[in-house]
Amino acid sequence: MTEIDKTPEGEAQFGTVADSADNWVDHFAPSPTRGYLRLSRADRPIGTWLLYVPCLWAVALASLMTGSFTTFSVWVIAGCGIGAFLMRGAGCTWNDITDREFDAKVARTRSRPIPSGQVSVKGAYIWMAAQALVSLAILLTFPMIAIGLGFLSIIPVAIYPFAKRFTWWPQVFLGLAFNWGALLAWAASTGSLGWTAVVLYVAGISWTLFYDTIYAHQDTEDDALIGVKSTARLFGDNTSTWLRYFLIGTVLLLGLAVVMATIDRSFLSLVVALGGPWAMGWHLMWQLGRFDPDDNDRLLMLFRSNRNAGLIPLVFFAVAFFL
Repeated sequence: MTEIDKTPEGEAQFGTVADSADNWVDHFAPSPTRGYLRLSRADRPIGTWLLYVPCLWAVALASLMTGSFTTFSVWVIAGCGIGAFLMRGAGCTWNDITDREFDAKVARTRSRPIPSGQVSVKGAYIWMAAQALVSLAILLTFPMIAIGLGFLSIIPVAIYPFAKRFTWWPQVFLGLAFNWGALLAWAASTGSLGWTAVVLYVAGISWTLFYDTIYAHQDTEDDALIGVKSTARLFGDNTSTWLRYFLIGTVLLLGLAVVMATIDRSFLSLVVALGGPWAMGWHLMWQLGRFDPDDNDRLLMLFRSNRNAGLIPLVFFAVAFFL
């Protein structure tokens, strides 16, 4: 592993993370837990939201299709929320374990817990396992098909950290991992897995390509120096055009999933539900209009705004349920 620079400046930053300053972990979490919570990105909840939103889409559309929303539906929502926090934490811990040498060479990430020495690699492995085991306990309360999907999700999660080493499209692998909850929550809600869930899953992958390409532009210079690949580097000056493609793909695929889920409902319910992808599309257009690959603060702001973008369709789906 690359030796960490122990300069006074580096020591001044020890115990914090450069791209997540002034958060609740720094101020309120007990000191011994801070490094582990930072490994789980508890100081940056946006990732948990982006993992959770596809689960909410799935529960909402499954309820629209079946015309039923039960106490178990509430548990699926709660269980997926807790699971999203824990599995995002486990996934980020795994990512930091595998990327520790890269992180030590990048200005934005060298202050993360492992390269800065806040948490040992052994401690990170134990922490990852603990989060995964609690998630497993929640998963075992779901139907068997959802349990099986939960175990299968380990594959894209395990592959993603290495994707940037062998492909210019690591964001696809992130999308495969981050939107798996759409399949799992659909299966938990309906006891089966159909084409509607698959289309919803692909819509989420397109959305991930949109927001994570924006996010990846923060590191293009450092990534080029250390040989890490990304769609941001691949697209370069053509990024806005590609973002437009992903925007259109997200809206069309999410709209198709809505049609498939509401085909047997009233026409008014279908129209209202379709308002969800339409409104989300306008939010993504707003992001595209403000995209500036040279302004890291704006890139981070736009990336974080995708929590709201993803929650917008749920308002329309909820209204459509009662029509």
